[in-house]
Amino acid sequence: MNVLERLKSYIEKEHLLMSHHKILLTVSGGKDSMLMAHLFVKAGYDIAIAHCNFQLRGEDSELDEALVKKFAEDNCIPFFVSHFDTKGYAKENQISIQMAARELRYTWFEKLRHELGFDRIAVAQHLNDHIETVLLNLSRGTGLQGLQGIFPIRDRIIRPLLFLKASEIEHYVKEYSIAYRDDQSNFSTKYARNKIRIDIIPHFRKLQPDFETIFDQNITHFKESYQLLQQFVEPIRKKIFLVAGDEWVVRKEDLEPYVDNLPLLYELFSAFNFSKAVLSDLQQAWRKASGRIFQSDCYHMLLDRNELFIREKEFVSHDEALVTSETSTVEWKLYCFHAEVSSDLAIVRSNAIVKLDYELLVFPLTIRSWKVGDSFYPLGMNGRKKLSDFFINKKISLFEKENIPIVVNGNGDILWVANYRMDNRYKITSNTKKVLTLVCRTD
Repeated sequence: MNVLERLKSYIEKEHLLMSHHKILLTVSGGKDSMLMAHLFVKAGYDIAIAHCNFQLRGEDSELDEALVKKFAEDNCIPFFVSHFDTKGYAKENQISIQMAARELRYTWFEKLRHELGFDRIAVAQHLNDHIETVLLNLSRGTGLQGLQGIFPIRDRIIRPLLFLKASEIEHYVKEYSIAYRDDQSNFSTKYARNKIRIDIIPHFRKLQPDFETIFDQNITHFKESYQLLQQFVEPIRKKIFLVAGDEWVVRKEDLEPYVDNLPLLYELFSAFNFSKAVLSDLQQAWRKASGRIFQSDCYHMLLDRNELFIREKEFVSHDEALVTSETSTVEWKLYCFHAEVSSDLAIVRSNAIVKLDYELLVFPLTIRSWKVGDSFYPLGMNGRKKLSDFFINKKISLFEKENIPIVVNGNGDILWVANYRMDNRYKITSNTKKVLTLVCRTD
């Protein structure tokens, strides 16, 4: 069977495409993607080509683009190119160049797909990429889930060359005299993936000459084992993880039968990326005092009295906002505060509005999150109260209180727990001459 027939067979086996599909090929100019483009042309698929110029390699980046553009023109294929300020994006978002390039290209590919009606986005990863991904995940401790490697199809993205070894791609590129360009960064061992490919895999080949084939079979076994495990775990997960608005709630009584089984606990919480070390801490705290928060890279988990609450992290700024004597409007997180100075002493019964004795204020006022040790004199209550105790009495969770605006006087006193209670010391009285009215809104 020649490579074109093998491609068609693989596409059919993995259900990657239908005959009417329009496909956007992502072509860098390297041998892998140029072979993919060549094969898709020969197979007669309805295709277009997208090329990313990350502007990282000077003239080489321009030559890559020129090669891919010429291929598209020679074969009468629609061609799209985007030039990215990759270094600027990486710096702005405080991520690596590699991560920046990944985010930029996949965002652009999806934009093209959506706007121009493509059914699939084809990426030219091959069997060796598949193996390198598993070895990389193995070194990072991702567990059985990470040993499944690269999937032939995920959402709208397909990888139709996963059946080909790198050595086979090298062979076919020569056989069909396909022009391509090498990216010299692929030969630098400062990148972990390159080090695996250049330094580590050759040693495996010395032990097993048919290493790629054997390892691919092992990946299939890993995937089957993971799927079998999920058949057992998924019904439990669906039973105990209850969706409540923007968070998940787990009743402690529902999790109790499984909490001492760390491997099972790890699989149950795998969707939230909590490590075994964190889940071990959860086990230790399970029958002790409530109020502990546990963290994964993207989620908070609160152990309360009778429930666990899991919420996605909000990557928002925690900067303070200032209210000066001239301020009319100021924003803090999701809230907008409107300020007005008047002599109106009328009492307004709304938790979203506070009226403060202007003469007692020290500007600028500060709007911020609560801090450990905060206390105030709540209106209608006797004496000083810790803000943490006030939140407990109001049954406000640790998640919620992080986003409650605290309005603080210039002398450090808390004036208002916005939407809840003002400080008794700063209420207006019959002796008040001037009033600052603050209105807190979320629109």
